[in-house]
Amino acid sequence: MLVATALVMMMTVPALALFYGGMSRSKSVLNMMMMSFVAAAIVGPLYVLIGWSMGWSEGNWFFGNPFDQLLLDGLTTDAYVGMAFQMTFAVITAALISGALEGRLKFSAWVLFVPIWSVLVYFPMAYMVFGCQDNSLICGQIGAQDYAGGTAVHINAGIAALVLVLLLGKRRGWPRDTMRPHNLTLTMLGAGLLWMGWYGFNVGSIVFADGYDEAQFLAETGRTFANTTLAAMTAILGWLLVERMISGKATTLGAASGVVAGLVAITPAAGAVDIGGAMAIGVIAGGVCAVAVGWKYKLGYDDSLDVVGVHLVGGVLGTVLIGLFSTADGAGGIDGLLYGGGVGSLVDQVLGVLVAVAYVGVLTLVIGLAIKFTIGLRLDDEDEATGIDLVAHGESAYDLHTGIGGGVSSGLAANAPIKPEASTRAPSTTKETSQ
Repeated sequence: MLVATALVMMMTVPALALFYGGMSRSKSVLNMMMMSFVAAAIVGPLYVLIGWSMGWSEGNWFFGNPFDQLLLDGLTTDAYVGMAFQMTFAVITAALISGALEGRLKFSAWVLFVPIWSVLVYFPMAYMVFGCQDNSLICGQIGAQDYAGGTAVHINAGIAALVLVLLLGKRRGWPRDTMRPHNLTLTMLGAGLLWMGWYGFNVGSIVFADGYDEAQFLAETGRTFANTTLAAMTAILGWLLVERMISGKATTLGAASGVVAGLVAITPAAGAVDIGGAMAIGVIAGGVCAVAVGWKYKLGYDDSLDVVGVHLVGGVLGTVLIGLFSTADGAGGIDGLLYGGGVGSLVDQVLGVLVAVAYVGVLTLVIGLAIKFTIGLRLDDEDEATGIDLVAHGESAYDLHTGIGGGVSSGLAANAPIKPEASTRAPSTTKETSQ
């Protein structure tokens, strides 16, 4: 559990910070990485204070008693590692949202949004899915399977990102200006670290479970490890095939995004499907998510780093496809439609998705509107043009200015307005420009 917990923590810092940072424009890379670090700093202590109690105490349909285990009251220290494992899930779910908001969300708004959203949205979702009390809505009442967070993490973060994007509006110049990733080397490195960390995410979820004898434990960890690996591999192939068909190119950004899409989709299904099902889920997720990242250009929402196209769409696919590919030999003990189990499991999975989308969407909208009409969500035009790294943090990721004496300049030259530069993927009809 210590290893699994450390791996999941690595998924946020540094893995997600690098993955998102490389996809950002050079004038907002530090802010993007900072949003992951700050999410960890805020959510961790808050989880210890009230999050564990809301997720793992007896409660109603939506959340556990927040005061039953307040500040871990009654939790023995030998259970702290399991608590910390779940805490890292809360951290990365909040951090995932940040990728959709690149370059235009006030840092102060992020600092306010994260704790409120965690308490009102993530902690209840963790209870409904992971806590799985008899009366928790998604797991207990509906009976939907979610092995490691398709609903609680990825659909959750994806819907929250979409709501905030719609409240924020488009970046200045988007989609007219081609806003391409400024450093794909960082993105590829981040994707590789995410892949490694995902073994803690998925395999650790079976370690966290109880009631298994040694033989069951070995069988489930082996299944989950293999499924996680093969889904990521086949998702790369699915993404690159679709990308090649659409644009004639197979890109490094596509390979990195395919890895994440496959990992997102297998997350809820990792213990429920066999190896064939895992490979099918991976290739489907890779191909569909490759198409889905282009929807923002057709529908007009500016999801900067494709949180909606990868995490929301991938999370929905992985959760629903359990209803087709799950096997009675898996953790849930349920045969899906393609294994002779009928439509019952598929219906449960769809209902679980709909509940997650509705709950997260409504609560995130309320929180976002409250912040918008109090301290405000968005940078003003001048600050956005200058770049949030300088405006919010007083720093530049790549300070290449040199003073007369040959040292690195600490003067104000770095504070000159920076010409708007990159984003993620441009629509196929947009002429690419060099950075």
